[in-house]
Amino acid sequence: MAKYFNVGKIVNTQGIKGEIRVISSTDFPEERFRKGNILYIEVAPNDLIEVKVSSHRLHKNFHLLTFAGFNNINDVEKYKGKMLKISEDQLNDLDEGEFYYHEIIDCEVFTDDGEKLGTIKEILSPGANDVWVVKRPGDKDLLLPYIEDVVKEVDVENKKVIVHLMEGLL
Repeated sequence: MAKYFNVGKIVNTQGIKGEIRVISSTDFPEERFRKGNILYIEVAPNDLIEVKVSSHRLHKNFHLLTFAGFNNINDVEKYKGKMLKISEDQLNDLDEGEFYYHEIIDCEVFTDDGEKLGTIKEILSPGANDVWVVKRPGDKDLLLPYIEDVVKEVDVENKKVIVHLMEGLL
């Protein structure tokens, strides 16, 4: 069975002409939501419908999309809260040192001294660099900036990340 990866969540409708509001969870929103691209709406677990992007624009922190053939709020209202996905064959090859979000999430994080810090549970993209959110047992989440000084090694095959904790991170 083909694998699918989340690229966004439909959080609401916009206007009455079938436009939806999406919160992106992809590293490449311009590419994923480009006019003419194929996406899949997960209507139920293992139940996907294929849609074709007919427009994309940014508004505040949302990506506003319309799909071919969905021209009315009534066509899209039922998809509120549903995930938008792409199929595995839509993934591109990345340059060395680049990773997909799904490869980083669930990685275990260790300091360069070998101390286990926790597991990466999500990735935030607030600005200049991504921030990896590390869930720590019995402690508050640790926010790690994805910068060279902090993230020293990423081993996606073994789901392991080694970091250097700069002063002020803990």
